[in-house]
Amino acid sequence: MPAAAAPADIAPGASGAGSNGSLVMVLDSSGSMADDDGTGHTRMESARTAVGTVVDGLPDGYPTGLRVYGADRARGCADTRLVRPVRGLDRTAVKRAVAAVRPRGDTPIGLSLRKAAEDLPRPSGGAIGTRTILLVSDGEDNCGTPRPCEVAEQLGKEEIGLRIDTVGFQVKGAAREQLECVAAAGNGRYYDAPDADSLARQLQRASQLSADGYRFRGERIAGTATSVGAPALGAGQYLDTIGPGEKRYYAVDLDAASTADFSATAVPQPGAAVDTFDALRTGIAYGTGGSCGSEAAHFSQKEGATPLTSAIARIPTARGTGPCDRAGRYWLVVERESKKGSDAARWPLELVHGVEAPLAKGVTPAQSQPEYGKGGEDAVPPSGDPRDVRGGTGFNDAEKIAPGVWRDRILPSQTLWYKVPAGWGQQVCYDVEFANEPMVERGGSTYSYGATQLFTPARFPLTGGGEFTPTTLYSGRPSSVRMGGVPVAWTNRYENGAHVRPVHAGGDFYISVTLGARAADIAENPQIGVVLRVSVLGDELAGPEHHAPAAAKKADKKGNSIRVEDSSGTGGAGWTGIAAAAGAGAVVVVIAGLVFVRGRRGRAAQTTRGSA
Repeated sequence: MPAAAAPADIAPGASGAGSNGSLVMVLDSSGSMADDDGTGHTRMESARTAVGTVVDGLPDGYPTGLRVYGADRARGCADTRLVRPVRGLDRTAVKRAVAAVRPRGDTPIGLSLRKAAEDLPRPSGGAIGTRTILLVSDGEDNCGTPRPCEVAEQLGKEEIGLRIDTVGFQVKGAAREQLECVAAAGNGRYYDAPDADSLARQLQRASQLSADGYRFRGERIAGTATSVGAPALGAGQYLDTIGPGEKRYYAVDLDAASTADFSATAVPQPGAAVDTFDALRTGIAYGTGGSCGSEAAHFSQKEGATPLTSAIARIPTARGTGPCDRAGRYWLVVERESKKGSDAARWPLELVHGVEAPLAKGVTPAQSQPEYGKGGEDAVPPSGDPRDVRGGTGFNDAEKIAPGVWRDRILPSQTLWYKVPAGWGQQVCYDVEFANEPMVERGGSTYSYGATQLFTPARFPLTGGGEFTPTTLYSGRPSSVRMGGVPVAWTNRYENGAHVRPVHAGGDFYISVTLGARAADIAENPQIGVVLRVSVLGDELAGPEHHAPAAAKKADKKGNSIRVEDSSGTGGAGWTGIAAAAGAGAVVVVIAGLVFVRGRRGRAAQTTRGSA
C-alpha cells in the first residue's frame, strides 16, 4: 500500500491558536476620531466598543494584536505604534489597550500597513495560514508616502496568506475609494460602516473570517513550470502554491490497470477579486505532448473568491489499448487562468492523489447507476427540528453529519464544510436553506447569492447533471438550493456524464455551503442562518459486485443500528481513513489525503472508511 503524506499543517481544533492564522487590528486614532458619530459618542468611543465586541467573539488563544496611528502626536507621519503585540488572545489586555488610546494626530495609513505586515508572525514550519490586517479608518491617508494602495498591492503579491480588510467608518468620496482600493489590492474586502452598530457588525465579520480560515494539510512540495524536473508523487496529500497564469507539474508512475485520481483545491482569500471565468484546471499528461484529458472549475460569479476545486482521473479502458492505459510516467498538471483585474496573489494549493486497484479477476461489478431516481429534484427532504452543528473550514476538518436536519450560521464570503458517509448503492441528496434575516435599510435592492457543492470522497466536484441548480439569489429573504449525486456504483467510472463518472467509490461525501460577499451589505446580523436537510438514500451494499448483499448491521452501545464496514469477500476499493493522534490530549483527526488500498491476490480491494 502506498504511504500517505505526512499529516502536517492542520490544527487539531476547529479554530484558535492552532489554526496558523493571526490578526492585527489597525485603528485610526487621528484627530477626526474625536468627532461625534451622531449618537452622542465620539467615533473613538464607538470604535472601542466595537473592538471589545470583536475580541469577545474570537476563539480562545487566537493570535491577535492592536496597532494605532495618530495617537501620540498632534502632527507626524511616522506616528504609528503597536500597542498590543500579536500573541495568544488576552481579551482584557486588548480592551485595556484600546481604552487608553486618545485621538490626536495625522493619518499615516500606508506606513501603518507596512508595519502591520511585520507585526504578523509567519506560521511555523512552513505551514500555510491566514494572516489578516484589519484596518479601521474614518478618513484617507494625509501623509502621501508611502501610498496605501501601493503598499497593499506589494504586500498582497509578496505575502502568501496575507489579506487586508478595511472598514470605512462614516466615510465617503475619496476616503472610501482609497479604503476600497487598499482592500482590493490586499486580497481582502471593504466593509462600509455608516454608524456605530454597523461598525461592530462589520468588524465581527472580518475578524471571524480570519479566525475561520481554511485549515490546510499535506506535505510541502514545489511543482515545476514544465514536466522537466517535476517532483515525483506517491499517493497522498500535498501543499503547493500557484500564481496567475501559472502551470504546475507533478510526476507520477502509474500501472496499466489502476484508476488514478487527482484533485487540486485552490484557496484564495475569501472575497478577493475574481472574474466569473477565472478558472483552476487539472490535467494528466504523458510523453512529449500527450494528454489524458483536463477538467476546469470556475468561480461563476464576480462577488469574490471562494475555495475552488478541480479534479481529473486516469481510468483505464476496458480493453486496455488506449494511449493512457500504459504503465509508465505521467504528469499531473494544475493551471490557473485569471482575467485582468483579478486577484494577483499566489494561491495555496492542496493536492490529493489516489490510486485505486481494479476489481479482482472473476468479480462481476454491478450495473452502473447513471440516473438520480429517488434522489432527484423531486426527493422529499427530511423534516423536524434541526440540530445545531458547526461546519468546518475545508475538506480536512469538515464536520461529519448524519442524515437529518441541521442548523448553522454563516458569514458573508464564508464557505462551511460538512461530510456524510455513503456506501455502495447509496446516494446523497440534500437541501440548503438560507434564512430570513433582518436587513439593513438598503438591503431590499441588493442581491448576493447562496451556493452549495457536493464532492465525492476523492474530492471530485459534482455538477448536478442538469437536475440541480446549485446557486440561488439571496436578498435577506428565505431562499434555498437542492443538490445531490447518483448512487455509488463501480461501473459509473465508464459512464460519459461528468456527474456520474466520479461517483464510483463509497466513503465520506463532502458538502460545501457558501454565502456571497455582498451579503455583508444586506443582513443586519453578523452571521446568517442556514439549514441543511440531508438524505442518504438506498440500502448500503456489502460491495461493488453484481447481486451484492446488504451490508451487515450491528448495534451501538445505545442499541441503535449501524453499518459494519466490509472487511472480506468481494469488496471494492474505497477511500481509506488514517487516524493520527495530535497534541498532548491525543486528539484524533482523520487525514483527508487518503489513498486507495490494493486487495490481496485473488480478491477485490477491500473497502475501509475512516471516521472522525
